Amino acid sequence: MDFIAISIIISIVGFLFAFWQARQILKIEVVSAKVREISDAIRIGAMAFLGKLYQALAWYVLVVAILLWFFIGHVWSFAFVVGCIFSALSGNIGMRIATRANGRTITQVEKSMTEGLKVAFSSGMVMGLTVTSMGLFGVAMLYLIFKSPDIIYGFSLGASSIALFARVGGGIYTKGADVGADLVGKVEKGIPEDDPRNPAVIADNVGDNVGDVAGMGADLFESYVGSIVVTMVLGVGLFNNNGVFLPLLISAAGIIASILGAFFVYNAKNASPQQAMNRGVYASSIIVAIFSYFIIMNMTDKIGLFWATLAGLVAGIIVGLTTEYFTSEKGGQVQKISHAATTGAGTAVIEGLAVGMFSTVIPVLTVCIAILIAYKFGGIYGISLSAVGMLSTLGLTLAMDTYGPVADNAAGIAEMAGEGKVARERAEELDAVGNTTSAIGKGFAIASAALTALALFVGYTQVVGLKTINIMLPEVIVGLFIGALMPFLFSAFAMKAVGQAAVQMVEEVRRQWREIKGIMQRKAKPDYAKCVSISTEAALKNMIVPSLIAILIPIVVGLLLGTEAVGGLLAGSLASGFLLAIMMANAGGAWDNAKKYIEAGHLGGKGSDAHKAAVVGDTVGDPFKDTAGPSMNILIKLMSIVAVVFAPLLIAYGGWL
Repeated sequence: MDFIAISIIISIVGFLFAFWQARQILKIEVVSAKVREISDAIRIGAMAFLGKLYQALAWYVLVVAILLWFFIGHVWSFAFVVGCIFSALSGNIGMRIATRANGRTITQVEKSMTEGLKVAFSSGMVMGLTVTSMGLFGVAMLYLIFKSPDIIYGFSLGASSIALFARVGGGIYTKGADVGADLVGKVEKGIPEDDPRNPAVIADNVGDNVGDVAGMGADLFESYVGSIVVTMVLGVGLFNNNGVFLPLLISAAGIIASILGAFFVYNAKNASPQQAMNRGVYASSIIVAIFSYFIIMNMTDKIGLFWATLAGLVAGIIVGLTTEYFTSEKGGQVQKISHAATTGAGTAVIEGLAVGMFSTVIPVLTVCIAILIAYKFGGIYGISLSAVGMLSTLGLTLAMDTYGPVADNAAGIAEMAGEGKVARERAEELDAVGNTTSAIGKGFAIASAALTALALFVGYTQVVGLKTINIMLPEVIVGLFIGALMPFLFSAFAMKAVGQAAVQMVEEVRRQWREIKGIMQRKAKPDYAKCVSISTEAALKNMIVPSLIAILIPIVVGLLLGTEAVGGLLAGSLASGFLLAIMMANAGGAWDNAKKYIEAGHLGGKGSDAHKAAVVGDTVGDPFKDTAGPSMNILIKLMSIVAVVFAPLLIAYGGWL
């Protein structure tokens, strides 16, 4: 059977399994009317934000599509629009299921921890398989139509564009609400995180979905597509064109491996939620490694390409385990932050920053070793294939990440609805695990982004005909510095946006407590919708400038300084963005779990001075781990794909200065 047809068929199999998982979730009846009411409010708020986001993005898509049509080519424009639609659709589907799974997780967790885990993880599998199946299906169909992998770069640009806006907008939304809710709720009033008396509590729970479900899904959809496309482009002419089909088949094998790995999670007897999901990751990784060996040997008879693929796959696992070590509340690093909080917020912040900075060492060295191994055995093509290998099990890895916000929502709903003690305690335990799995997902996303951006960087040098980049040239050095600057500038915009949104949220919550009498006595209901509106407006307003900067800078540098300077720009952004993303994500995750470690009854427990100091650390870490940090992934990839797509323009008109 034709290799393209096989890829399309397996992507459809992934769709069908995701559909079956969704049906199983929706069959569960939410018994509690209060749980149903809160879950519906979260879902409506999340979908309303996504609808407004897509309305705003429609104009951007239209303008870029027109520019591509006239300056690059109409087929590139078509591929771009398709990439935008597929990226938006994958995030939309995943969030619809996630916002329906939170209340059902509460219903099932009352039976047992295992049943609650199954619902939350199954909703993640819907997201993971939707992303991978739509990505593989889109790439395969476009290649079937146009017979040119170069044109599919347009599809990747569309995916990157939606990912950036969804990630930045969702991150501003979720952390503006979260920080505002924590500052006035926990610190000023001393009430629990998800107390229904807090007017920002619904906005906070909505934010978990728009940031960590829709945003993360769009982020990894873009990485997944980008790694496949650049490997196909580099594979043109290799191994009788089997080099083009190889990444498609490895990705298809990854979908099957993810489905099989899910059953290892569901059937993990006497295992904690974390252990169960880890078993799934290990199983799917072993399965895809076996599949990849036979696929590569059958198509190319080059064992070196298998080692390159395996290097990426193993690197992803190591980065995930490293992230778990630095962010798990059971680990020594997190507990050091908790102990530092006993002497005040300042020492907690200092210790958290140190942990975040130190956590960059192993992931960076791991990715470096993977690059060296991949190049040794497969050359430039091997490096891009290692990115495909790392992302091959994305269906299951993304399920672990999506599990986090679903479990977080479930714990919040249990608190707000006044569920029984057993349900609340089990939901809190699922949530604690979810903090770690979300951090692992972010670490995986960052590592895969680095490999994907490197592969795209190589693709750019080939498109513009650069065999070497001379860093002694002043324009290249300027490009290098501007590239290194970009992640810091981008992070500054994102962090300031969260701060501004949080200030608005704090003022609104204080106003409601002041003017709506009886909220704190539970005699009056807060105006949740107003807080949701504040987060939505702040996110849509503040996502525009940083996103446009990321898109325009490669074009401006290329037109002013030439194609070689753009090479320096991409190298600088990759190096600084990779490090900054790891530091921010891990520091934020560690601060969060340091707070939860104290809330679990250690070092004085809730309401203690140590707890208040840890909350401050968590407040600093929120925009680190959920806004600025994850946005680095898309920034470094988007700048690379913009450079590749607009390379003809830069070659023709670049180097004005």
